[in-house]
Amino acid sequence: MDAIEALTTRASPLALTEPAPDAGALAAMLRAAARAPDHGKLKPWRFIVIAGEARNAFGDVLAEALRKREPELPESAIDKERGKPLRAPLIVVVGARVRDHKKVPAVEQIVAAGAAAQNILVAAHALGFGGFWRTGNAAYDDGVKAALGLHVGDAIVGFLYLGTPAVPAPPPASSNHAAQVAHWTGPPDHDAGP
Repeated sequence: MDAIEALTTRASPLALTEPAPDAGALAAMLRAAARAPDHGKLKPWRFIVIAGEARNAFGDVLAEALRKREPELPESAIDKERGKPLRAPLIVVVGARVRDHKKVPAVEQIVAAGAAAQNILVAAHALGFGGFWRTGNAAYDDGVKAALGLHVGDAIVGFLYLGTPAVPAPPPASSNHAAQVAHWTGPPDHDAGP
């Protein structure tokens, strides 16, 4: 699959199953991630791979974090949160190690990690796998960050769920791309009358 085809046909599948990307495929995805644009060559991204039984342990982390954030929730909601890591055979948590830098603001470091995450998803698709990107409140929870070895000031850019699509992704909704593009020719003439 060529690059343009991979970029224009990637979609988030409705469900993922085994097999997960093997070690070679995962290494290729992470190589693609490391080619993301990176102002200042800071390499702000951090990749935490969660597979096998570690998904259950991560589910416990998510459940405990939710219980602390919302202690009044019923146990059924906590159990649902605990099961989220089992939605795919492999998870890559993409973090951004944000540091003070006089020429590279925090937003650029986070966006670089986001570009790395996108590269992982496109590479997974090009290799015949599927993936979807999730965040939610757990991505902003300091306890979840700490459990993953991240610092409070770091950002979790996304939880990437990877595996083999169980059912094909729905076709993308038709979109008028032209309506989303503006061709700028210079600042408006504010002195001109109506």
